[in-house]
Amino acid sequence: MTARDLLETWALRLETEQKRVSASALDQPIDQVTGRLVGTTGALHLYELTLPHGSSLAHDTPLSIVPQNDLEPTEGIVLAGQNHVILAQTFDTIGQTCTGATVIPDRAGFLATSAKRLRDMLAQPDAYRLGPADRLAPLLEATTGTEDLSGTGTGSSVLTTVWEEDLSLRRQRLGALAIEMILTNKRILVVCPDHQAADSLVGTTAKAMKAAGLMHQTWVSRYEMTLAQQVEGIGIHELGFEAQMYQFYAKSRADKAALRRKYERFRELTPVLAHKGQKQKDLDEVRLLEWRLLTQVSDLQAKIKETNDTLSAYENLPLLQRLSLQAVGKNVESFNQYLTLYESQCSELRGEIDIAKARIAELAPEAAVPKDMRPEFSELKEEIVRLGGTKKIRELLAAEEDTSRQAFIQNRRLVVTTASRVLSDPLFNRVRFDVLIADEAPWIAAAPLLGAAGLVRERIVISGNRRDVAASGLWTSRESQLRSSTPLA
Repeated sequence: MTARDLLETWALRLETEQKRVSASALDQPIDQVTGRLVGTTGALHLYELTLPHGSSLAHDTPLSIVPQNDLEPTEGIVLAGQNHVILAQTFDTIGQTCTGATVIPDRAGFLATSAKRLRDMLAQPDAYRLGPADRLAPLLEATTGTEDLSGTGTGSSVLTTVWEEDLSLRRQRLGALAIEMILTNKRILVVCPDHQAADSLVGTTAKAMKAAGLMHQTWVSRYEMTLAQQVEGIGIHELGFEAQMYQFYAKSRADKAALRRKYERFRELTPVLAHKGQKQKDLDEVRLLEWRLLTQVSDLQAKIKETNDTLSAYENLPLLQRLSLQAVGKNVESFNQYLTLYESQCSELRGEIDIAKARIAELAPEAAVPKDMRPEFSELKEEIVRLGGTKKIRELLAAEEDTSRQAFIQNRRLVVTTASRVLSDPLFNRVRFDVLIADEAPWIAAAPLLGAAGLVRERIVISGNRRDVAASGLWTSRESQLRSSTPLA
């Protein structure tokens, strides 16, 4: 059987199951639900919901919560459950506690979305890579798990199996594989049968990376909110996809706010310094005029002194000098006229000097620049130029912040989630990976395992206990094994 044959088979069976669930009472509202807020990360909230006795919901089941008060309903998914108590991840808060709420599960919608993904993989062969999935198909047809179709260990083949009875040893080998692939710049999708297993694997892998000297915070991302705070001494709550995205965009918003403040300060200082620069030019011009007027007054005062000296010594001047003065029209009478003229000119110049001094007194404070302003402006201008100029900065500030989950997840090197989330979450319909690692693969149903395999380009690694293949019965295509109300668990 090829991957396409298995996709067709499982899509048909999921559609049949979806019709059965729709016709039954499995999606009936569950009343009298109490809940309390366990934690919040970014825009996601984790609630512990207590259902009435006899009710239960499997992990990854989508649901809606309708509070009894006036709060708006919210949607979410079940991350874990034990008996009638479940942990649900919601997209909106319904308060610290709630009583009398109504929970509406959507198992039928979950099955329909999963079946549609398988149909899309068949209808859009160019959008998916079924080559690695074809190598997986014979393994999924094995009903006992005794067949070893691709060997064991960590070879470089398209399909690698890691069969080992010891769970801790298996995960150590997976951690070593993940490090090897990250160092070769591979993007890895890791799927687990449930969210507790996903948390445990994240902790083991992060610990191995830390021991290898790698920054696990940079590489590992747990797609859902973590149920545990620490695993293997590693704070895995920091590795949640939402926490990482929230921190990234919070820093981005902080950087953008800082840039906006710098740009606004630059715009504030630019006209101020331009105005002061113009006033400084005016001040320099008036000071130059004042200097010229003072020079003229000095020259006139020198002439007045010279004339007075000549008058005081006129009677004692030699005859020839007096005759030469008279020849050019200079005598006692004319010298007095010159003095009157010089005094008049000095008076006019002093009046102009007074006007210039008054203008200088006005311009000096207007042209004065505080000592810290110019260095601040120079620093801001240097930053503006480094970022591409004011036009580029305006474009950056005007651009809407795109908190795209798709864009962010494409920059993650190792993403850990459950296989059924990969199959049902629309985000995974648009992202692709290089390698798929299936942890505890025998406990992952064939349909979500195939859905995850269709997202990888190069390699699939299957890990688990070989005996669990027959024990779980999740890979068999017999109809009797497909009548569970939770076929993707």
